[in-house]
Amino acid sequence: MRRSHRPMLVLLGLLVALGSSLRGTGFSDAAFVRTSTNTATVNAAADWTPPTVTAGTPATPVQGVVNLTATASDAESGIASLTLQYLAPGASTWTTLCTTATAPYSCSWDTRTGADGGYDIRARATNGAGYTTVSDAVHATVANSVVVVLADPGDVVRGTIPLSASVYSGGALPWLVTIQYVASGGSNWKPLCTGLSAPFSCSWPTTSATNDSFDLRAVATSGATSVTSAVVTDVLVDNGAPVVTMTDPGTPLSGTTTFAASATDAVSGVAQVVLQYAAAGGSYQTFCTLTVDPYSCRFATNALADGTYSFRAIATDVAGNTATSAVVANRVVDNTVSSVSVDDPGAYLTGTVTVTAPASSSVAITSVRIQRTPTGTSTWTDLCTDTTAPYSCTWDTRTVADGSYDLRAVLLDARGVTTTSPVVAARRVDNSPLRGVDVQTGNGDGTLARVDAGDSMTLTYSQQINPASVFAGWNGAATAVSLRLRDGNLLSGTNKTDTVDILRNGTALPLGSVNLHEDYIKARKTATFNATMTATTVTVDGVPRTVITIVVGTLASGGGIKTAVNPSTTTWTPSATVTSTTGVACSTAPVSESGAGDREF
Repeated sequence: MRRSHRPMLVLLGLLVALGSSLRGTGFSDAAFVRTSTNTATVNAAADWTPPTVTAGTPATPVQGVVNLTATASDAESGIASLTLQYLAPGASTWTTLCTTATAPYSCSWDTRTGADGGYDIRARATNGAGYTTVSDAVHATVANSVVVVLADPGDVVRGTIPLSASVYSGGALPWLVTIQYVASGGSNWKPLCTGLSAPFSCSWPTTSATNDSFDLRAVATSGATSVTSAVVTDVLVDNGAPVVTMTDPGTPLSGTTTFAASATDAVSGVAQVVLQYAAAGGSYQTFCTLTVDPYSCRFATNALADGTYSFRAIATDVAGNTATSAVVANRVVDNTVSSVSVDDPGAYLTGTVTVTAPASSSVAITSVRIQRTPTGTSTWTDLCTDTTAPYSCTWDTRTVADGSYDLRAVLLDARGVTTTSPVVAARRVDNSPLRGVDVQTGNGDGTLARVDAGDSMTLTYSQQINPASVFAGWNGAATAVSLRLRDGNLLSGTNKTDTVDILRNGTALPLGSVNLHEDYIKARKTATFNATMTATTVTVDGVPRTVITIVVGTLASGGGIKTAVNPSTTTWTPSATVTSTTGVACSTAPVSESGAGDREF
């Protein structure tokens, strides 16, 4: 879903997330004020479905005048217009070739008016309801004169890597190609492969290089003529295995048990951790595959026959290197006795939550009591007593003071014997009236799923905030800030926990951080963008709420920006420094974006 091209869907998704009935709902797009009564009516459109669009891929190399094509359709309101665009080599903004309203959609492109090299081409289709969809980009190489192109070996490499180059418009001349490398950002180019004749390929034994980032390029020569390719930047070499440790789950094991491992990788980051078990004398079987830290899962041991088992973890990094933990051996699974546990309801608890206690017994279960106590105390209070599986109860957390609580369950079996579960510790009850309720990102006119100029991010609070709690003297008016994008590995995370925060004059503002849960920047890189921040009000059911909008500008420092491949759901963790207009501190409970997971920015 591309929210930036469906503004009405964005607004309605926001209102649903805020608990609005759409009748009578309004908003204000003025600068922030403490109390706002400016409203506008939201009306439903007849067509909620965006169009579909695909850009045609021209044959490579592209020379002279070519015809670019695209296909688009919309079953409800039809296609109102289609625009074809290209991104020139080294450019950061897209150039429009033509806009047409009539199928078949095509336009003429005189490639001689621009530089030779690699181009991206895309199409933007708008339907009769005003919704726009941007196609995935296709690639073409323009070669009106001699061009050498080095194929990208990938962001992360290991072992022996094939390298290849292509020479376009070289005529019948005999060309020789040298492939060179340098530490990323350096200028002292060294040869990797020399004297390559067609098909200009060789192998790179990366084990002879350090685990670091490198830039690559190809140089083609024929007599006195020499042509250099565009640089393939930040190719990360990683031939080192991750470090992984299986956490001892204890013994004996019964019922549903938490299994975990710790894993780190100092270069490309951990891609996944697999947890496995093996019965005595048997082969290992996988019971959990984990891609996000903490690497843990709940597993029902009553699915296994009682007996002695070994457990291990296998970690794989982004480059494909693997490591296997030491075996945790001689752990006994015994489900012939009573067992009970509490499913973790989450780190932050708000409003009414369900607490579940899986239980089993070799004799009949009479009841299961679920209890809570403030963390650090030992006086337990019953939340409920349940006599029927699944054993659970609802807990209205607003009946207790905000703070940290421990949870446990007590099973009573038909013999009159009680079994007490392990404690689920330090679950934070947080019912602050000021909290984050939604986070969204939007694509401007740049590349979908890539942070670039014109993109935006919005943070929505449940109430109006005091803008001066963000920084002294601010009244919500447009102000210059920086958007910082950091690779998750720099923050003890993974490649798929890249994080955004907002700076002013080099200092992070107390807006918290946004975890993108996908790979938007190369390993261990940081990029900072110029940006503009404003605060506005949105009134929902008579309650004014603050929306902070950050619009991305030009890249100010750093690099390694990537285009994410997979949809994700971002998570915003607000800061308690921000306060409401009445001085109430904001909840720090994380909030996930509303709507379907999508490719951000």
